[in-house]
Amino acid sequence: MLARMYSASETMKEISDPTKRICKIMISCPKLGLDTALDQSGIRVSADVVEEVLKRFENAGMVTYRFFEWAGRQRNYEHSIRAYHTMIESLAKIRQYKIAWDLVNSMRSKKMLNIETFCIIMRKYARAQKVEEAIYTFNVMEKYDMLPNLAAFNGLLSALCKSKNVRKAQEIFDNMKERFVPESKTYSILIEGWGRDPNLPKAREIFREMVDMGCNPDIVTYGIMVDILCKAGRVDEAVEIVKDMNAKGCRPTSFIYSVLIHSYGTDNKIEDAVDTFLEMERNGVKADVIVYNALISAFCKVNKFQNAYRVLNEMNSKGIMPNSRTCNIILNGLIGLGETDQAFSVFRKMIKICEPDADTYTMMIKMFCKREELKMAQKVWKYMKSKQFAPSMHTFSVLINGLCEKGDVSEACVMMEEMIEMGMRPSRVTFGRLRQLLIKEGRQDVLEFLNEKLNLLVKEPLCD
Repeated sequence: MLARMYSASETMKEISDPTKRICKIMISCPKLGLDTALDQSGIRVSADVVEEVLKRFENAGMVTYRFFEWAGRQRNYEHSIRAYHTMIESLAKIRQYKIAWDLVNSMRSKKMLNIETFCIIMRKYARAQKVEEAIYTFNVMEKYDMLPNLAAFNGLLSALCKSKNVRKAQEIFDNMKERFVPESKTYSILIEGWGRDPNLPKAREIFREMVDMGCNPDIVTYGIMVDILCKAGRVDEAVEIVKDMNAKGCRPTSFIYSVLIHSYGTDNKIEDAVDTFLEMERNGVKADVIVYNALISAFCKVNKFQNAYRVLNEMNSKGIMPNSRTCNIILNGLIGLGETDQAFSVFRKMIKICEPDADTYTMMIKMFCKREELKMAQKVWKYMKSKQFAPSMHTFSVLINGLCEKGDVSEACVMMEEMIEMGMRPSRVTFGRLRQLLIKEGRQDVLEFLNEKLNLLVKEPLCD
């Protein structure tokens, strides 16, 4: 059963483990009274415990922030740089930028700021398509007594490129490359950015400029070029690069082989995918979970799930543990074929050997919602909570939308309230759907209550 109780031995371990005790309190008491519950627990925090809790609750927004503030008030404890960084990332995820900057100011007062602090904020702004804010973060560093260096410059370019703003990144690079002398990493960031655009000619142009400037391509650059070429359908050209690497004594990594295997799988060339895997082993490159995931993905793509399960068994025999990505690949393949019963069976088996991630839970909840089996979707939700896993904004949205589709407005409102109390702003679509149902049922009082809850959050527009 998904929601089965912990065994007695698990309970004893939980009592002696402060991290698990805190997580259980945060899951069961996410609203008012969290501070009191934590105070009454008598738990004494350490840097390791706080960092672990923050990481496990990185999707929990304001609940995580309440814990962060509580921990900061405990005797003989000071937040580490890592704790601050994790909290800033968590706040930026839910667009609580004002509080995130408050933490930056707190770090400055304690002389704890470093380049990574600003790189985190740049990444989060860029991901939210707040390009000007990301650039402002880079420019404001000097006011915080942090002199921008090449690492910060690379951080800004990377943030922009990964959020598909490569043209802006290129413009900044062209204007500032005299101030920050580029290295191979700088060029690799831009090459990858143009590959994402996608603009293969421009990626090649930057690659040539890199070589002309005396920056020799490293294993990372080669990996990026192989990835770009494969995504552009130029697999044969990518294979030539791998051969060239071997000729130059630069042995391809497992990542490069995984890119080739994945590309063959996408093209339904399963024999080529298997041959590439075998070639990798012949060349003495040890297969890791990334390569195995690529091979499993290739088999799932051509509906050869028995072969995928055999690969899982081989991983087990070699002591390589599958991860959440392994699970998600198989689940996605089965759900895509409509094999939902088999997908649920795989889910139950996989959770015994690897930790699901937000995508795993969201996938299963969405599957049951589409099957109009809301009770099963809610069981997965309860199981997720029992594992002290904080749901993401997307996971909340999937279940709320499923409840709305089924007409269970009351339960959808409860979920919406919980989501808002965790500091997450719902998307326009999700909130709009619930709003229409409440108006249709004449429940303006509930709608007004939810709007008041939203207004208590730091002012930000509803997510698109």
